[in-house]
Amino acid sequence: MNSAVPPLSFNPAGIELDRRQGLSRQLYQALRQRVLDGRLASGTRLPASRDLAAALGISRNSVVRAYDQLYAEGFIEGRVGDGTYVAQLPETRLPIKKLSTKVSTGFSTGLPTGLSTKQAEMAGDLSSKVIHSSGWQRLQTHHLSTPPKGPPRAFRVGVPAFDLFPFEVWAKLYAAFWRRPDLGQLCYGDSAGDPRLRSLIAAYLRSARGLNCTAEQIVITSGAQQGISLCAQLLVEPGDKVAVENPGYRAAGHAFALAGAQLQGVAVDQEGIDCRQLEQLDSCRLAYVTPSHQYPTGVIMSLARRLELLAWAERSQGWIIEDDYDGEYRYSGAPLAPLAALDRQGRVIYVGTFGKVAFPALRLGYLVLPPTLVQAFAQRRAVDVRHSEVSTQVVMAEFMAAGHFQRHIRRMRRAALSRRNTLLAAWPQAIGGVGPLPGVAAGLHLTVRVDSLAREQELLAQAASVEVEVAGLSSYWLPQTTLPEDQRAGLVLGFAAVPEADIQAAVSRLRQAWRA
Repeated sequence: MNSAVPPLSFNPAGIELDRRQGLSRQLYQALRQRVLDGRLASGTRLPASRDLAAALGISRNSVVRAYDQLYAEGFIEGRVGDGTYVAQLPETRLPIKKLSTKVSTGFSTGLPTGLSTKQAEMAGDLSSKVIHSSGWQRLQTHHLSTPPKGPPRAFRVGVPAFDLFPFEVWAKLYAAFWRRPDLGQLCYGDSAGDPRLRSLIAAYLRSARGLNCTAEQIVITSGAQQGISLCAQLLVEPGDKVAVENPGYRAAGHAFALAGAQLQGVAVDQEGIDCRQLEQLDSCRLAYVTPSHQYPTGVIMSLARRLELLAWAERSQGWIIEDDYDGEYRYSGAPLAPLAALDRQGRVIYVGTFGKVAFPALRLGYLVLPPTLVQAFAQRRAVDVRHSEVSTQVVMAEFMAAGHFQRHIRRMRRAALSRRNTLLAAWPQAIGGVGPLPGVAAGLHLTVRVDSLAREQELLAQAASVEVEVAGLSSYWLPQTTLPEDQRAGLVLGFAAVPEADIQAAVSRLRQAWRA
């Protein structure tokens, strides 16, 4: 910084904290909001934690925790020997707007812009539709692969430590529901989901994830995949371009392709999806991303990139689908606030799931939607399943209300951290053609690069021969990818599925197989 230009000063006036609630969380939110709306400009010097604590009349620890979270999310930065400053962010301020019932994107009826008459009828009259030959051909090309069967093994991807799930507590709650069921709940329910569960999810997202939403914005789904599929059915016209991360979650791409989308693979670098490539896509108004822990590379999207992505959605009048599949798992500090928490234009659709904190077979997830989208999504979902199975929703609501959910998340996070550390410590060194293990700050899996596709396939075959599950990074790329095959090679390893002893035994078998 030019020493001739004094840094901007920060005035804490106007920050009001409710002492009945968490002070560090309130301070973090107040400072973050001031950065986003421009009241705290890039380069502004912040007071030392002790000075700010004295000015606000709170403990220094509360300020330190707030600063730590802002550091983690990229809002502030430290300069050696010179204090703490607001980070240099792109000039894409996000003004706060209150969405009306009719916004510029054409939501006069609760339906997204660009919906054809046919799609409007699906969301309104919701008539049935036969599969035409073109739809059948798309299904043959874009179908979900069969997941691995049997109990989890090392290193199955996408599976949490559900051996630690409190099944006894869950069974008691289920038994209590069915002993004296509310007869009203056994009739047809709300297609958007159980009202109490929606309310508790909203409260959890506000307190634990920093996502300011209401119960009315939430639609319960049968897992994250159904949430993504609903987005494809209601937001995509045949022939539309949809941007997806490449490499990325292929099951999401299948959902968009079945709706007739032209998938546009966008590269992922060390900050997340490449917004420069995204800008170059003509007539693309929908992007699917995994910002908290990119699937499968593990990259965490930077704050600057998040702001660029939101600015793209505003300029293009488009939508961002944020899949926060394992956002609860962060191993340094609190989980990062989701992209949707930065959204002030109602452009982000947030996809959440219980499958990564409970167990995959639960098939319970949710969408957080802009208010004008809720009715259309709930109506469209009712065509397929009417509503989710009632007892699972009611039991999950009681599980959350009684405090079991938050305790279980903390336990799962500790277990995943321990299992990650075991894998990192035991991983065999100097395996030919295999790169170094990356740092793993979040999520349930890691990806290690391999120098060629042939070597990747050889390693996978050898792992399978000793009953170890390893996924190949090459399978996560779109077929039309122009990047040379050898640059797509790698190994994707889930580290949370099995206990530490099983991880050590699996690594030992891999070491022998790969060095044989």
